[in-house]
This record gives sequence, C-alpha cells and structure tokens, in this order.
Amino acid sequence: MITTHVLDSARGRPAAGVPVRLERAGSGQGEPLGEARTDGDGRVRELGPATLDAGGYRLVFDTGAYFEATGQRGFYPEVAITFTVDAGEHYHVPLLLSPFAYSTYRGS
Repeated sequence: MITTHVLDSARGRPAAGVPVRLERAGSGQGEPLGEARTDGDGRVRELGPATLDAGGYRLVFDTGAYFEATGQRGFYPEVAITFTVDAGEHYHVPLLLSPFAYSTYRGS
C-alpha cells in the first residue's frame, strides 16, 4: 500500500487539495494505478491497489495546481518521485514542499 502526505513548508501547514497520481515506473508516462487529492491534513491515506508487485513506481504531485489555488508562484509545476518497492510492504512517501524547493524521504 502507498500513502503520502504533503507539507507546505513555506506556509507552515499541510498542503490540502494537491492532486496526486500513482503510476508504474517505466518509459514515458505510465497508466495511473490510483489518483487522489490530499485531504485537509495534507494526506492521502490510500493510493492505488492494496498490494503492489515488486518494482518501480512513481508518485506525481500536481504542485502547479496547488500553488495556483493558494496564490503562490512556484518554480516546480510538477514533482515526480520514483521509488522501488518490495511486494507486500507499506510505503509512506511524504513531500515537503515550498515554491522553490522540495524534499522527500521514506516515512513510516
């Protein structure tokens, strides 16, 4: 299972309403395995299938839509995070976001 949350470090609060898409990694844009928007706490509690095969996946965050909705001018209109999973494990992949920087890590 994949979960995520987005924190807007420039505003010091969760980033609500960010469109997020889960894809299988590979050449070009993959077919979405799941799509959601972050909730009021900046979280997506379930994204895509309950279990994933081992391999590469990508989370794509539509940060441009979020920046526009919050009246911010951002440098990154999209953030794509590619990562590898082992079958049967839970992966929490947070995004710390500001208009001119972002970072991520494997959470728990």
